[in-house]
Formats: sequence, C-alpha cells, structure tokens
Amino acid sequence: MASSFDLAGKRVFVAGHRGMVGGALVRRLAREGVELVTASRSEVDLRDQAAVFAWFASAKPQVVFLAAAKVGGIVANNTLRAEFIYDNIAIATNLIHASHVNGAEKLMFLGSSCIYPKLAAQPLREDSMLTGPLEPTNEPYAIAKIAGIKMVEAYRSQYGADFINVMPTNLYGPGDNYHPEYSHVVAALIRRFHEAKLADAPEVVVWGTGTPRREFLYVDDMADACVHLMKTYSDHELVNIGTGEDITIADFARVVAAAVGYQGRIGFDPSRPDGTPRKLLDVSRLAKLGWRATTSLEDGIARAYRAFLQETGQAAA
Repeated sequence: MASSFDLAGKRVFVAGHRGMVGGALVRRLAREGVELVTASRSEVDLRDQAAVFAWFASAKPQVVFLAAAKVGGIVANNTLRAEFIYDNIAIATNLIHASHVNGAEKLMFLGSSCIYPKLAAQPLREDSMLTGPLEPTNEPYAIAKIAGIKMVEAYRSQYGADFINVMPTNLYGPGDNYHPEYSHVVAALIRRFHEAKLADAPEVVVWGTGTPRREFLYVDDMADACVHLMKTYSDHELVNIGTGEDITIADFARVVAAAVGYQGRIGFDPSRPDGTPRKLLDVSRLAKLGWRATTSLEDGIARAYRAFLQETGQAAA
C-alpha cells in the first residue's frame, strides 16, 4: 500500500550505524534533513533489554531503521550458532518493543534473504517464507530474522503500528567486514585477490564449486531503497530489495579479480560448503513501488575495492 511519510525534521535512529548497512543508511539520510540519533555499542548494548528501554525512553526516536544484527558468512553462521540466534532475537525484540512503547511513528526491520527456504522456487517471492526447510548452515540467523519479521507483523496487526519489513539481498560495499574466516563472500574475495596480487601468487582458490548463483546489491543502493520505502510504503507484506539479477560465484570471482587487478589463475575447492544453490530475489513488488537499483556490479565492486584499500590503509600496488 502506498503512503506518504515525511522524514524531514524527524528524529531518526539508525540501529547498527557502525555496520556496513547502517553506515550506508546514515550516508543516505544526510540528504533527508533528519535529526540523526545513534547509539554506539559502548553506550547501549542492544541485547540488554533494560539498557535499550532506558535509552529509548530518553532519546524518543520518531523513526527507527533496525539494521543492527550479528552477521557473517557461512563459516561464522555455522560456527557461532548460539550467538547468531541469541543476539539477533534479543536485538529484534528489544528494539521493536521499545519503539512501540515509546511511540515511534515508523519502524523498518531489515531481514535477510536467508529467511527463505533452501529449495524455494526461484526467484524468491516474499510469500515463500516458511514454506520449507531453511539452509542448515545459517538456520539460527534465519530463525532470528523470521522472529523479528513476525514480531513486526504482530505489532502492526494488534496495535496498528506503522512497522514494515524489508528483505535485502547479498550486500557489499564500504564498511564491510574483511575478516579472513568470518566475512561474506564479496569482502573475502576482495581481500584474497588483493593479497594474492601483492604476493604475486599464481592462483587463488575460491571456496566451493563456483556453481551457486548469487545476487549482489551495492549497499548504498540498498540504503536508497530503504529510504524510498520508509517514505512511500506502509503495509504488512515484506518487500524484497535486490537487483533481480544473479551471477555464478565463478563469474563473480572473475569480476572481483578484474577490479582488483589480479591476473593469476582462479581455482575452486569443492570440499568447502557451497551453501544454497541459488538465491535470487523477486523484486517485482519493489519495482511496482517505484524503485530499481542503479549501480552496476562492475562499478560497485570497483568502489568496494577502493573502500577496502581506504579502510585497511593499504595501497593498490
């Protein structure tokens, strides 16, 4: 359902502002004339209910972008299973309830495409959630995100709260996590190709078979979509945020290698997990609401590599 919600002059809380997604939202909101409020981890532990409730009672944000989450790639999700379910459920329940109790006018909860069943029909439609088993490696994270989505729906139906859910696809860009074990595929490949280039390594081995297909969205495009939906959308249904296009991991690795300037061989390690065979979002609902991605994969990866060099204090070599 279309609506008109004016952000100008509002006190807007971006939860998770130091993360890749939150950082992009902060950059985008600078053009909206809002009064931005943030809370660092040292100020408020978002898993601590009492701390969150006290902060909300004092700060009284009118608009909330719930982008805070414990996130990571396949290895992190599969290894830190307890932290991924506990931290993410705690963050969602604390912030959604505090927003309701303290009279927030609007809230957006950011989910993740891993909420969809492992073998759901492609492209992934919003109504495929809870129609089949999840990908086992990131099930704890997915369950936590589904809990947040259902909580938003419940507060909307019971209290008439103007709370909405969005589902971004795989994101990359400035502020990503480049940890060698726990990062997402884009950041991991940028780092590994860069290090291979510096070392003049003859080959870079990419995890898995290279055959899974993934959709990648530049994080500043995602932030633009979120602001667009915050201003124009109000309904109980999820909205996918993506490009509507996907690419094999093998072809994607070649795009990253080209952006970094690595000219060696690219190999694959089939002993490493592939994860879901394909994850492409159906973005027809988003298109009908008037938004499409504008950053090409080549441009986005080039920007992401420049951000990596800047954030890690390295030279391109």
